[in-house]
Amino acid sequence: MRRTTFKILGAGCLGLGIVGAFLPLLPSTIFFILAAACFARSSPALEARIIAHPVVGPPVVAWREYGAIPTRAKIFAVTGMAVGFGVFVFSANPDLWLAIAVAVFMLACAAYVLSRPSEPKQPTLEN
Repeated sequence: MRRTTFKILGAGCLGLGIVGAFLPLLPSTIFFILAAACFARSSPALEARIIAHPVVGPPVVAWREYGAIPTRAKIFAVTGMAVGFGVFVFSANPDLWLAIAVAVFMLACAAYVLSRPSEPKQPTLEN
């Protein structure tokens, strides 16, 4: 039952990642990372396919091994958060307290994304 659940979750995340690759405001990398994590618990072969993929694999490996988010992905993520917040404020016309709460949450998410390393740390030779 547990393996089946993780396999279904992995397939769903994989599907969202594929859709996100074509829709500008839907992220894709995070869904591929989640799919690989789910497949690690249910189907090592599917996990290996994600990791070996020439486009999807490197960001997944960089996140797993170093917690790294590429600079371009950071720019897209923070821009997407800002646009999403703008759409929320102008379309929903929320009360001030709700707008502030959402802004604080989005700023915290943006701070986390920006605090991650942009590239995997290169090993250094120390004498």
